[in-house]
Amino acid sequence: MTAEDIDGVEAVARLSFPDHFESRACFENRLDLYPAGSFVLSDANGAVLGYLFAYPWKGESAPALNTVIQALPADADRIYLHDLALHPDTRGGGFTRPIVERLAEQVRAEGWPTIALVAVNDAADFWARLGFEAVDSPAIRAKLESYGPDARYMVRRL
Repeated sequence: MTAEDIDGVEAVARLSFPDHFESRACFENRLDLYPAGSFVLSDANGAVLGYLFAYPWKGESAPALNTVIQALPADADRIYLHDLALHPDTRGGGFTRPIVERLAEQVRAEGWPTIALVAVNDAADFWARLGFEAVDSPAIRAKLESYGPDARYMVRRL
């Protein structure tokens, strides 16, 4: 992903997450913080059809939605898959598993033991098919309140 892709990322996000939309500043921030975890799916003309953001994070926690992170935590112990979205016209095309597996291979090679995420919009079953397991604790439940009642913290051990 490059800075030139952010307009397309923002457009896909608006379609994919109308109830959990994040600002352009948030996307720019994630790309700046960890370019190695910023991926874009584009067509032959460069139009953005999907994206993925992941970055080092710590413990059973998740950053609040639509916030700019000042710095990655020095004590990060996992990769946090912040966001994965496909344009509605691209869904069902078999793009999700390959990018998640590419991320898993990359972070395993970098020495990270785990990928974590927050599943929203009733997507927990989808993520379970990709090897993620739900983790529940009082601490994480409190942190997920801004994500909605169906939010699930999930982890994939590598």
